[in-house]
Amino acid sequence: MSLLNGFTIFFTILTISISVMILMENRSPSRTVAWLLVLILLPVIGIFLYLYIGQNHKKKRTFIKKSQQDYRILSQLLKEQASFTKNSDFFLENITGIKSKVIPLLMKNTNSPITVNNESKILQNGKITYEAMLESISLAEDHIHMEYFIIKDSGIGRRIRDALIEAANRGVKVRVLYDAVGSWRLNNEFLTPLKEAGVRIEAFLPVSIPLFGHRLNYRNHRKNLIVDGTTGFLGGINIGDEYLGMDKKLGFWRDTHLQIKGEVVYVMQAIFLMDWFFVTGEVIDDPIYFPRQGYCGTQMIQVASSGPDSQWEAIHQAYFTAIAAAKNKVYITTPYLIPDESILIALKTAALRGVDVRIIVPSHPDHRTVFWASRSHFRELLQAGVKIYEYKKGFIHGKVMLVDDDFVSIGTANVDIRSFHLNFEINAFIYDKETSEKMMFYFIDDFRHSREITLEEYHHRPYMERIKESVARLFSPIL
Repeated sequence: MSLLNGFTIFFTILTISISVMILMENRSPSRTVAWLLVLILLPVIGIFLYLYIGQNHKKKRTFIKKSQQDYRILSQLLKEQASFTKNSDFFLENITGIKSKVIPLLMKNTNSPITVNNESKILQNGKITYEAMLESISLAEDHIHMEYFIIKDSGIGRRIRDALIEAANRGVKVRVLYDAVGSWRLNNEFLTPLKEAGVRIEAFLPVSIPLFGHRLNYRNHRKNLIVDGTTGFLGGINIGDEYLGMDKKLGFWRDTHLQIKGEVVYVMQAIFLMDWFFVTGEVIDDPIYFPRQGYCGTQMIQVASSGPDSQWEAIHQAYFTAIAAAKNKVYITTPYLIPDESILIALKTAALRGVDVRIIVPSHPDHRTVFWASRSHFRELLQAGVKIYEYKKGFIHGKVMLVDDDFVSIGTANVDIRSFHLNFEINAFIYDKETSEKMMFYFIDDFRHSREITLEEYHHRPYMERIKESVARLFSPIL
C-alpha cells in the first residue's frame, strides 16, 4: 500500500470518527451541521479546526473546580439577598412589566440579586471611561481588582499600568487578570514593572500557541474593574489606544461603558474572586472585600455573569426574555450580529407584532468573516420589519440594549453565539427610567450618525457581497 493511500485511509477513518463524536455531543442542530459541513468541504483543515476549537467534552472537566468555588463564595451572600428582595413588599409593588420577567429569571439562573441602593453613570466613549477609571484607581485605599479581555502595551495601557504601580506602592492590594488569547501580545517589558511593584497579575487559561488550542473557545471576555468593593466599571471598552479613537484603520471608536457605585458592586466583586480562584487556586473571602455600603442612590440593578462554567446561559436568556416581553421598543447596539435561532425569532416576532425594533451595527469590519456573517441575517430581519442601521462615523463597539422605558443592558456580551454560549461575559441590567432616558439620548445621536439599510437596497447589493455572506453564514454557528 502506498503512502498516499495510507494517509487517505487514515484521514477517512479520522473524519468518520470525528463526525460520530460531533453527533454524539448533542449540540444544537445548526452547530452540528456547521461542523459536519466544515469536515466535508475542508476535510484536512476541518479536522484540525475541530481538534483545536470545536470540542466540548473538555468543558465540564476544565471548569468543575471553578463551579465548586462559585458556590463557596456566592451562596450565602446572594441567597440571603435574593430571598429578602423576592419576598419583600418593595419587590411585590415595584417589579412589574419587563422587570417582573427578567429579575426573577436572573435571580434563579445566575443567583444575581436585585439591588436597590445603587447609582450608575453611562460612559459613552473611551476618553471619559479611562479618566473615570484612573481617578478611581488614584483614590483606592484597600484594593483594586481588574480583569480584561484585552490589555495592550499602548499609551493608555501604560498610563493605567503606572497608576496601578503607584497604588501598589502606597499599600493598595492590586490583582489583575487578563485573557491569555485576547492579550497574547503582552510582553515582559510591560508586565515586569507591575510584578516588581507587588501587583498580582495572572493570565486566564493560557494556551501554548495563542491562536490555537481547545481553550480558544472559552475566553474571559469580561471587562470588570472593582475599587475598594464600592465602585465598579464594566462594559465594552478594553484597554488600548483604539478605544480613544486612535485606530488607524477604523478611525473614531464609539463604545459604551458603565460606572457603578453601590450594593451591586458586591456581585461584580464575587465574579472577579471566582475567576481569581479558578486561575490561582487562592480563596479570598475576607469581609473587607464586601464593605458596608452607605447610601448611593435608588437605582435597581442586577449584574449577571455567564460562561461555559454556568448551568444556564443567563445573559442569553435575559436578552430573549426582555425582547419577548417588549411592548414599545427594542434598540440594540452590537458590533457582531450573529444571533442564534431563539434570539432571531424573538427579534422578528417583536417587530411583526408592532414593536419598534432597531439594531445599530458597524459599517466597516474589524473581523471580515464575522462582518459578512452578520450581514447574512439582514434579509430575514428586514422582512420582519426590524430596522437596521450602519454606523458611519467610525467603528461602533458598544454592547447595549434598551427595551421600553425602564430597561437597559450594558455589558460585554455581543449579540452573537460566541458571547451567548462560549465566552465568560458580564452585563449590568438597569431598571431605571432616568438611565433609559439617557440611553435613549445616546441612541438618537447614534442614529443620526448612521444610515438605515432598506430591504430594497439589500436586495440589490452586489453579487460578490452575496457570495461572501453565504460563505460566512455557513461558519456563523462556530464563529
